[in-house]
Amino acid sequence: MPQRSYIRLCLTLSLIASSVNVSAAAGDGQPVSYVNQVRSILRQHCYKCHGADKHESGLRLNSVALAVRGGDRGSAIVPGNSSDSLLYLALIGKGEVTAMPFEAPRLPSAQIELIRRWIDEGARAPDESPAGGDRGADHWAFQPIRSVRPPKTSNPAWLHGAIDAFVQFRLEHENLSTSREATRSTLIRRLSLDLTGLLPALRDVRDFVTDDRPDAYDCTVDRLLASPHYGERWGRHWLDLARYADSNGYTIDGPRSIWKYRDWVIDAFNRDLPFSRFTIEQLAGDLLPDATRDQIIATGFHRNSLLNEEGGTDDEQYRVDSIYDRIGTTGTTWLGLTVGCAQCHSHKFDPISQREFYELFAIFNNCDEPTISVPTPGQATRQSLLKQQLAAAETPLTQHDVELLTQLPEWEERVASTEGTSDAWTVLQPGELSSEQGSVLAPRDDDSIYVDFSIPPNDTLVVGARAPGHLITAVRLEALTHASLPFKGPGRADDGNFVLSEFEMDIESGDQTEPVRFVKAVADHSQTGYDVSAAIDGDHGTGWSVDVKSGRLNVDREATFFPAEPVRTTPGTRLRFRLHHRHEVRNYLLGRFRLAATGAPTPRLSVPAAIRDIARLPPDKRTAEQQAQLENAFKSTDPARRPLSDLVGRLNREQESLERSIPATLVMRRRSKPRETHIHIRGSFLRKGERVQGAVPAIFHEMPRNVGEPDRLDFARWLFLPDNPLTARVTVNRYWQRFFGSGLVETENDFGTQGTGPTHPGLLDWLAREFERRKWSTKAIHRTVVSSATYRRSSETTPELLSRDPANKLLARQSRLRLEAEAIRDIALSASGLLSGHMDGPGVYPPQPDGLYIVTQLKKHWPESRGEARYRRAVYTYLWRSSLYPMFPTFDAPNANNCVSRRSRSNTPLQALTLANDRAFVELVQGLGRRILANAPDDDRGRLRYAFQVCLAREPGEQELETLQAFLDQQRASLSGSSRETETWNALARVVLNLDEFITRE
Repeated sequence: MPQRSYIRLCLTLSLIASSVNVSAAAGDGQPVSYVNQVRSILRQHCYKCHGADKHESGLRLNSVALAVRGGDRGSAIVPGNSSDSLLYLALIGKGEVTAMPFEAPRLPSAQIELIRRWIDEGARAPDESPAGGDRGADHWAFQPIRSVRPPKTSNPAWLHGAIDAFVQFRLEHENLSTSREATRSTLIRRLSLDLTGLLPALRDVRDFVTDDRPDAYDCTVDRLLASPHYGERWGRHWLDLARYADSNGYTIDGPRSIWKYRDWVIDAFNRDLPFSRFTIEQLAGDLLPDATRDQIIATGFHRNSLLNEEGGTDDEQYRVDSIYDRIGTTGTTWLGLTVGCAQCHSHKFDPISQREFYELFAIFNNCDEPTISVPTPGQATRQSLLKQQLAAAETPLTQHDVELLTQLPEWEERVASTEGTSDAWTVLQPGELSSEQGSVLAPRDDDSIYVDFSIPPNDTLVVGARAPGHLITAVRLEALTHASLPFKGPGRADDGNFVLSEFEMDIESGDQTEPVRFVKAVADHSQTGYDVSAAIDGDHGTGWSVDVKSGRLNVDREATFFPAEPVRTTPGTRLRFRLHHRHEVRNYLLGRFRLAATGAPTPRLSVPAAIRDIARLPPDKRTAEQQAQLENAFKSTDPARRPLSDLVGRLNREQESLERSIPATLVMRRRSKPRETHIHIRGSFLRKGERVQGAVPAIFHEMPRNVGEPDRLDFARWLFLPDNPLTARVTVNRYWQRFFGSGLVETENDFGTQGTGPTHPGLLDWLAREFERRKWSTKAIHRTVVSSATYRRSSETTPELLSRDPANKLLARQSRLRLEAEAIRDIALSASGLLSGHMDGPGVYPPQPDGLYIVTQLKKHWPESRGEARYRRAVYTYLWRSSLYPMFPTFDAPNANNCVSRRSRSNTPLQALTLANDRAFVELVQGLGRRILANAPDDDRGRLRYAFQVCLAREPGEQELETLQAFLDQQRASLSGSSRETETWNALARVVLNLDEFITRE
């Protein structure tokens, strides 16, 4: 088996290493097209010396009119007479110009024959300016899609449809024969991998292989197209174009919530939402009449652009950059053009001016970028109920407070006259500093402690300190601001807040450790529902927080904690504090804090110094914020108020918890006040040129007459007008690429003048027209392609095919393709029997190596998933742009920073090491080993056959059985103990999952 895989690998590498450009050969029985077929050959091989910029011997071939006029040695092209045309004579090595230095390699015979036919047919070409300066206006891709009839072939018996007619006609013209149809087991595995991205079930393989009904293949195709896994497979391809990820990008690369968009994409493919509607909802779903929630979620397509969160950046610069990205992505995805090249100057090769680029910019410039909540029906009902309950609970609390505040002046006078205790506090000098989850604690000169920026979402901060030489009646925690914290802190949340879920202290003397029980806590301010007393209630679901309804959140705060009994200390006594941040609210850690202790009498400590200072101010000198702080401190002293406030606090926390559980997603929304759009001189947003309004490039079809200045909805509909030559061509070409490894147009992201022409122009236009005729049904086009005899062919090749068509552009055989990263993980999950069928929801965290985030600016959150979530399909894996799940880039997955229309396929030792040693794959190997032992026959050969059927959908050969049996015997001889058989079959499973054939679609 290893030898067979090695030979196949060598063949694959030889195909990649050598390629022959046959893209311009005729293949549809129609007259040769200069625009579609001939010009790309001349551009690739002739323009360097005979183009607009350089014309050796006075000859220019970038203009047919000038080529007919000729150069120093006569006419390069004589319409209707190739034998007198210097161009043709030079190509075949005859005449006076045989020494012309051709671009190596010399043109293939098929391309030379194509040029001969074109000349003999009259060398027809579109009208052009004598200077040839139209920058590609007559380019094949910009011409209307033709209504092409499938050509007739000499052997129509094996044809399954129009696709085969186009391909076979071309092969007959090249005198090439095709490979045979693939075996039934290969076909079922190929179909399953291509349509669902998963291995076929054992039962499905056996049923298909033995099913002799004429429609057995068609029934299998329909079953796979109807599978919910179809959307997961094809949605993953679209997410590459959408540059989908779960984080914002750049160096900070903070998390974002946009998985609702990902789920919308998967669902849209499963529903076979017409591609026209699929597009319109993503580009402008919010502008549709009575837009539904799902249509608004769909606009997340253009919210996948990167967001820079670094301090000191210019928000307008990165807003403009995001629109640049949206224009480039739109151009690649629907037009197959490098539109972004016109950002700084007019496009060098395609007919798109800089002004036209900014007219497109204007269409996308009038958007807001909100985040919306997307509650389930149950969550919406709970929201409404909590709102009612909270209103009912607040009424008696408000009434109580009105009466209570009548006693405020008396309390103020008493507090103002109380002797201060500012000198009684001893600031504790921090000693040993640590944390449970990796936060870095840094001591400062003022004995405060700063929490380093690389923090986990939840953590417990541990501080050791020498006890003061006196009785401890209270401990003070100061939450301090700092310039480097969000909004200066004092916490590390996005708004500078924190949630301290528990505050604990131990007394350490010698080998003895005794916990201190706190029975009371007061603070200069507590957020509603997050009273400081919650930091000593033993419940990590509650905590102290300091948000405000009015005034400033980002100020210093302090809390005082009282032990049940005064703590007696000696000179050698150590204190150990644990500040827990385990509340369900993540990333709400303290950013800077300081600890102090005192032995002062407890009554003097019951009112924080900040409150006492406010009470001493005359009422007319207090700010509204100070007055509110004073009133809140007084309210906290009333025992009768506690049950009422506790109920309101509990309902507030429930409401906040519910709001946090409701998924949010990023969307687009029309801006109420339109922005002005200007040309950016040399692409700089700071250098504004002439003002422009929204429009589409003049080279393409116009907007409907009833459209004034187009918006995103007008533009999305424009993409699907009948005279648009690109959207259908680009999309079906990309589908073709998924099924054959390369598109009919190899440069699938560049249909412009620098791209390659189609290998089968008639077939490309037929597919595009069929896509339109089938009302833009993706499943219908996929069914058409996979039902063709061309798709069903074996990937086996012959020496003649390797010599004449090593890159398989003529499609005499099927292409053998290594699976993409996500599919490799998915089929390993499938083979192991551990694959979860759960769809949708937030990203999951499968096992990955430790220490990946050392190189990232911020430490990333990777709470390794347990249970079913651990084994979900790869499309649901959480994607950090700055540090992708490591298996993905190893197998060439993109980083989601840009729109990607085609992934590369590399072959590196790291890939083999990943399959063999990555702990996620080791876990799946063990799952396959258990599956073999549990479900296969008891004998070795029966188990080996079962492993091959599960993983490769075929029976092993006799030589393979003998080789693997020897391997099993060797493993058993080297192992001992009760787990020997389990380890033996785990080793066998590891071999099968590491086969080249396993990760390859034949």
